Amino acid sequence: MKNILVINGHEYWPFATGKLNKTLFEEMISHLEGSYQIKTTVVQDGYDVKEEQEKFLWADTIIFQTPINWFSLPGAFKTYIDAVYEPGVFFGGDAVYGKNGMMNGRKYMFSTTWNAPEYAFNDQEQFFNGQHLEQALDHLHNMNKYVGLEPLESFGAHDVMHNPDIDKYLTELRAHMKKVFNV
Repeated sequence: MKNILVINGHEYWPFATGKLNKTLFEEMISHLEGSYQIKTTVVQDGYDVKEEQEKFLWADTIIFQTPINWFSLPGAFKTYIDAVYEPGVFFGGDAVYGKNGMMNGRKYMFSTTWNAPEYAFNDQEQFFNGQHLEQALDHLHNMNKYVGLEPLESFGAHDVMHNPDIDKYLTELRAHMKKVFNV
């Protein structure tokens, strides 16, 4: 059986309480249980850095469930990454830049929630200038590439504040999980 670490990187704000991210996080766990061994972290509930590092070393796959805040991770999630991705545990020092990752052989997946509507992607005339989801997440992919993690296809739920459609997001997430994890 494979080992999967699922991390909920949501950070509470009065205007964004985290209900959707929690729902998607719980759906992934429910969907994967029975086929995979699962460990979890909810960043805003607190964590021990060494314990988190052990979870990464245990995991074959890491799933990052996170809102995209100002085109990146929430501050608390970025702080988590800064603390957990420690030199000597996640990456070494003497290799060519970007070739010293120590998490080789592990995969990761981003499951993201965006206020940006889906039409803002994949169209040259819209905000992201035709970039698709993976390109919009490129800086986060580079963070994980640096430590040796290999990407799986990302998931995105869009327009989550102005036009939330939780049933649609759950249906799309289930289809994505079936495609990526074959369950």
